[in-house]
Amino acid sequence: MPCYAIDGLVPVVDPSAFVHPSAVLIGDVIVGPGVYVGPCASLRGDFGRIVLERGSNVQDNCTMHGFPGSDTVVEENGHIGHGAVLHGCVVRRDALVGMNAVVMDEAEVGEASFVAASAFVRAGLKIPPRSLAAGVPAKVVRELTEQEMQWKLAGTRTYQRLTERCLATLEEVEPLHEMEADRRRFSDADLKPLVATKASGSS
Repeated sequence: MPCYAIDGLVPVVDPSAFVHPSAVLIGDVIVGPGVYVGPCASLRGDFGRIVLERGSNVQDNCTMHGFPGSDTVVEENGHIGHGAVLHGCVVRRDALVGMNAVVMDEAEVGEASFVAASAFVRAGLKIPPRSLAAGVPAKVVRELTEQEMQWKLAGTRTYQRLTERCLATLEEVEPLHEMEADRRRFSDADLKPLVATKASGSS
């Protein structure tokens, strides 16, 4: 992975974490046990500290950064969707930030809360635990259901398994020229989109 020291501060990556080779880590970055960092993520600890706690995931094309003296933190089992931007904020334990959402300085995403895809969480906003925040700017819409929180937990566990799979089997290869006749599919079919999970639960 591209990993850079700056002013003598070297990123720290736990051996049980997986950081994709195309992700970039700079300076004061702490990646904890069982963490997944996806392709093309940028974790810039050149001003403030970046912390990913145990079992969290930061997916493809995410950006984490902060002002000098700030900590940008994803707590244990935090789940950061594709393309999200976190700047000088805290994402509490078991919380989810949806795809392409932006969470600004000194904001806090409460424990087990969701920030909807493409939402903009303004600086300083405190989202209560177990809440759904959505919109531009983001506002708290309602409390989450138990089904929604269980769905999120299942998704995070899937990424924790992905961490293990990547450490064990991911390798750079040359592509095949055509598809094999008996090409298999991945077998982890338990996790479904939330809309499908809700539909099956109501039938």
